[in-house]
Amino acid sequence: MAITRCSWAEGDPLLLEYHDREWGVPVHDDRLLFEFLVLEGAQAGLSWMTILRKREAYRQAFRNFDPKTVAGFDERTVNRLLQSPAIVRNRRKFESAVKNARVVVAIAAEAGSFDRYAWSFVGGKPRRNAWKTMAALPSETPESREMSKDLLRRGASFVGPTICYAFMQATGLVNDHLVSCFRYRQLVKPGSPAR
Repeated sequence: MAITRCSWAEGDPLLLEYHDREWGVPVHDDRLLFEFLVLEGAQAGLSWMTILRKREAYRQAFRNFDPKTVAGFDERTVNRLLQSPAIVRNRRKFESAVKNARVVVAIAAEAGSFDRYAWSFVGGKPRRNAWKTMAALPSETPESREMSKDLLRRGASFVGPTICYAFMQATGLVNDHLVSCFRYRQLVKPGSPAR
């Protein structure tokens, strides 16, 4: 019997793997949440596939996305990283990642963790949607607009409402798998996996 997936995941083994194992799984790890915040910002204007193919290089460049380490990057470090052809060489996006690391560190100090902060926008548990078609999925929501507004107020960048919503989808704050997708049912079961 064929497995039904969200249509965006078809066509590339890397994308399929990401869909089947990561996308929409609740994340409760500050480092991984920061990784997705940086990667979603890096994706702005590009395809997710481009970023996914470069993900390991990003992990190396950003020291496994440790927010405290990235917050300490200086201009020399950014200039050195911009020489790497293995990642998207966009100065504004690199500077944004450093600025956002500082914001994440400050939020974690204030809220106890970046995890607690991020999940506060959905009341602490995944928002379960019930989309039947890809066309029905929104590009932003009131929650993503609220997150964006707060992050921008704190000095973050590349965190518009659409980027924040993509972040929420990727990290399982919302379950936006189509109801026909096998992952939708897996992620709504009690005791479903969390990262």
